[in-house]
Amino acid sequence: MTDEMSNQTGWTRRNLLRLAALLPGFRARAQNGPTLPVPEGFRVYTDAPRLFLLPSRLRLLRRERERRSLRWEQFETLWNAGTQFPEFGWTAALRYQIAQDQAAGNQAVAWAASATSGSDSVLRQIALIADWCAPLMSAADKTAIFAKLERVLNAPGPAGSIAEARTKILAAVALSEVRPAASEKALREVYEGFWIPAFIAGLHTAKLHVSNAEASAMIEMMHAFRDNLSFDLRETFPEWFRDYPLIHILAHYPEPFPAAENEFRIPADPELDKRGPDVTKATLSRAAELAMVAFDANAPETQLLQGFLMNDRFLMRGALGITYELMWANPYQPGLSYYHVPLVAHDAIGGELYVRSTWEDDAAWLAFFGGELQLFANGEVARVDPTVAHDPIDMVEATVFFAKSATKFLVPERKAEDRGKPEPSRGDSDPTAPENDIPLDDVFIIGLEPTRRYHVEVDGEGMLEASSDIGGIVYLPGLPAGAEVRFGLSPAV
Repeated sequence: MTDEMSNQTGWTRRNLLRLAALLPGFRARAQNGPTLPVPEGFRVYTDAPRLFLLPSRLRLLRRERERRSLRWEQFETLWNAGTQFPEFGWTAALRYQIAQDQAAGNQAVAWAASATSGSDSVLRQIALIADWCAPLMSAADKTAIFAKLERVLNAPGPAGSIAEARTKILAAVALSEVRPAASEKALREVYEGFWIPAFIAGLHTAKLHVSNAEASAMIEMMHAFRDNLSFDLRETFPEWFRDYPLIHILAHYPEPFPAAENEFRIPADPELDKRGPDVTKATLSRAAELAMVAFDANAPETQLLQGFLMNDRFLMRGALGITYELMWANPYQPGLSYYHVPLVAHDAIGGELYVRSTWEDDAAWLAFFGGELQLFANGEVARVDPTVAHDPIDMVEATVFFAKSATKFLVPERKAEDRGKPEPSRGDSDPTAPENDIPLDDVFIIGLEPTRRYHVEVDGEGMLEASSDIGGIVYLPGLPAGAEVRFGLSPAV
């Protein structure tokens, strides 16, 4: 792990470099697409199973069954008990692939052939069944199942959501052998008609936000493209994808939710105070995390994510979650303790901010996303209007000021031991001398005009210029405790 990642606040500082992504020229290139990498082609030549179950993944899953692992035992217990699985189709198909249980495979095929719903969830499962259970399909089964998937491929217009685009990709890959031309056309349409002009451009302009629950569909798209077209979709926006795993971790409320089967980490939700914790969203959020680690197990960010996942109190044991848990988890993959994850995550691209006071379950938590500010403490969430005056919020690892409150403020006084680890000292003399041991603080000013330049004057630091991100946040890293800060619009504006 790098020094930058082990530093509690260093990770947020590199986000300043990403403000270049807000320049109009960069945005136009992302939308027009000619400078972005593209797959060499959209024709699929891989062998079945083509979706998710690469040989290495399938070997791991079959070994899990042989070893009677905790996840397999829970899956087997629910199956033998006749549990009603909310996503029965792909659950039965996965059992067929792992245990080579032909009866389960036949049930999956019958379910797909008779399904009448055209919902995204059902069509996704039908695509997986068509790919995984092809040897068990009769001519009549193929006629019924292929017709449903062809309707997905031939749907007019570009996909309207990440989930729709994901399902179209899965359907195209599942039909790649029997309908190669239609499959190739559909994959090209998703990439050129949704991924670049809608998804990537939407990330650049912050018009599109990938919630933790929606990330599951995004990661499934990435697996399908890489496994079948040898193309890594992260290359179309490396800066965003590099930081997403750590932002995803911070975008959870600190206090776990004790559901009937297991505990859940609840992802940030604008409706939490109205509807309460959503276990389905929490399930899909964890599914996304497991699939992210499976996609790139060697990246430092995903090694930290693996450390975040490998706690059996959060292992999904319910009828919805166990299939995702079994499919994607790799308990033999080493991970790094998530206590090394910075407690501050500033997404300058999307204009979002997440801060925790500690990594304990009773930590305070602040989040600015979707234009609103949430505070979570003592098991309760409160909304705060970022556009009106408020007292500054001291989160120990960072301080949040409100632009409407004042144009000058004082950085909180604090001792170095108040922070998660000793701070670097300031001054040119001996850094161990007491007079130089001045703690530094990360400061965020919110409620500003988006993408505007501001003059900032810090005591002893002189004048500097900072730009607000697309969410109206100015980030000032490493300010000395107790310093007075004054800011205002740059005269050049």
